[in-house]
Amino acid sequence: MNVVILITDFERKKAVHTTIRLGRELTNRGHLVWFVTPGDFSLDPQDKLWMNARRVPRSKYNQSPSYLKDLLENPVLEPVKAADTDLLFLRDNPSKYDVTGQWARPTGAIFGRMAAKEGVVVVNDPNALAISVNKLYFQSFPREVRPLTLITRNRSEIKEFAQHLKGDMVLKPLQGSGGEGVFLVRKAENYNLNQLTDVITRDGYVIAQEYLPAASEGDLRIFCMNGEPLQVKEKYAAFQRIRSGDDIRSNLHAGGTMTAATVTPTVLRLCELVKEQLIADGLFLVGLDIVGDKIMEINLFCPGGIEGMEHNEGVNFSRSIAKELEAKVEVAGAHKRSFCNRTLATQKCRV
Repeated sequence: MNVVILITDFERKKAVHTTIRLGRELTNRGHLVWFVTPGDFSLDPQDKLWMNARRVPRSKYNQSPSYLKDLLENPVLEPVKAADTDLLFLRDNPSKYDVTGQWARPTGAIFGRMAAKEGVVVVNDPNALAISVNKLYFQSFPREVRPLTLITRNRSEIKEFAQHLKGDMVLKPLQGSGGEGVFLVRKAENYNLNQLTDVITRDGYVIAQEYLPAASEGDLRIFCMNGEPLQVKEKYAAFQRIRSGDDIRSNLHAGGTMTAATVTPTVLRLCELVKEQLIADGLFLVGLDIVGDKIMEINLFCPGGIEGMEHNEGVNFSRSIAKELEAKVEVAGAHKRSFCNRTLATQKCRV
């Protein structure tokens, strides 16, 4: 296969990142795996889509650090034609772009749709990614799986919401990831609510949300592939994140630590409740962040943690993901590339 993976940038890429792990697995399976960033697309005068791409020079890598080192320091650079591409894997994170990079935010969805029209299998489906660039998309999932939430820019509405909550409240920006801009407002100490609201509204809307006491134990991330929990040899692709000290965030970027997870019937029930919409929206691979009996967030763009999961559980989740991607390309080829990309994105092609 000719595989192209869209990432946010090369400068911040680390060997432990899931994208590098998946790229290495696909490379080791004999595929040409190309990497591009949002500025690497072009549309020629004949309306054909091209990508200025790079790949590693070797066909086998035992470790992710050597894979990333070659990708950064010794890459093969070539223009790749979309029509010659079998799979486009959209794994950039639009929330990571600053003001000067706003132009890049819709790139994956825009060029992903173009690639799909040329017969390329694109995951996750670009149409779903286009409508999920901020956390508002999560509100379209069943209320049963979500914490009580208010989204507004109105300070008075946030105060009223806080008064009606039985416990504490969390404030965070509608846009963003990695635990950035997240604040805990204690029930008896909301004297600084105005200031916190002003800080967050500078960048847009505010999410005011009930604080779940179970968050003190961290959260659990579980990967869903084709709408179902990813499982290999009776082991689930999941991990527990434990927060550090008094920090309310358990994100790894915020100092949280990763441990093995216990996937309970409650976790599996939450996965089942969102399965229908994940499939309907063509979301091939997502990460669900769960606290207690609620889903806090659904990571659609580039959910991470696979390498840690593999280390904790002793199984190769990346191989299962790679095999499923291979099967999707095979199905598309059997249909002579006349297929509905959104349907194929979450169609289970391997048993």
